[in-house]
Amino acid sequence: MELGRFGIWTFDFEDQPASMLRDSVRELEELGWPAIWIPERDGREALTHAGFLLASTERISVVNGIARIDSRGSRWTHGAALLLADAFPDRHVLGLGFGGARPGIKPLEAMGDYLDELDAITSANPLPAAPMRRLLAAYGPKMLGLARDRSEGAHTYHVTVPHTAQAREVLGDKAFLGVEHAVLFETDPGKAREIARGHLHVYLTSEYNVAKYRRLGYTEADIDGGRGSDRLVDDLVFWGDLDTVATKLRGHLDAGADHVGIQVLGVGPGESAMPHWRRLAEALLPS
Repeated sequence: MELGRFGIWTFDFEDQPASMLRDSVRELEELGWPAIWIPERDGREALTHAGFLLASTERISVVNGIARIDSRGSRWTHGAALLLADAFPDRHVLGLGFGGARPGIKPLEAMGDYLDELDAITSANPLPAAPMRRLLAAYGPKMLGLARDRSEGAHTYHVTVPHTAQAREVLGDKAFLGVEHAVLFETDPGKAREIARGHLHVYLTSEYNVAKYRRLGYTEADIDGGRGSDRLVDDLVFWGDLDTVATKLRGHLDAGADHVGIQVLGVGPGESAMPHWRRLAEALLPS
């Protein structure tokens, strides 16, 4: 699976009208970005969202990062992804994820059951000429192993460069590893960390994310009741000038990632990160 070395990962499209989405994704394509990753957060259904972006462009790949498995039955996920694979050959990637802790439900078991259902589905829908492609959101070694064995690879979110190296060891040489990383173009340490902490708080107060960071060697003092130590914040959000941020992002590639999806922070609801995406394109994309 070829998505290029860098792509855009964004929540921003949740807050924007369709006309703005269309203009933005077309400019991203013109700038040379090979892929855009979209989550499923506030009601924009993942597969229709992906279809709209694909229909608005000609070349850019659209990756669901992620489509939540509790948002739709496996039959409807299968049918939608099959249609997108048929309509836009080699441009859509179905990224599946558990989407957060829920009492009494084990993520690994739930994902395995969902994949079993997907793989058993038969329908009248014609098979596409290019295959339907899927990734799994994965952090721990067991889910990474499932991603390796049952999909084309893994999508990781809010991880560190050492985690990328560990994930590559589990996935082996052949499976795809796409890593999201947040960035912030702010050179003042106090301001940068304040903005980063606001973004990270929800993750530093959720049990399964905290467990992820503890596995990486961060202590209770680093978690700091959801505030996050300077060390943890700096590892999870790359801030500074363009050269500093670009250099740190390349660290994931050096550690074994195939692709890095860049999430730009510091953009208000309804605003566009396009000025930052233009600068990043100049720094990171082939000329």
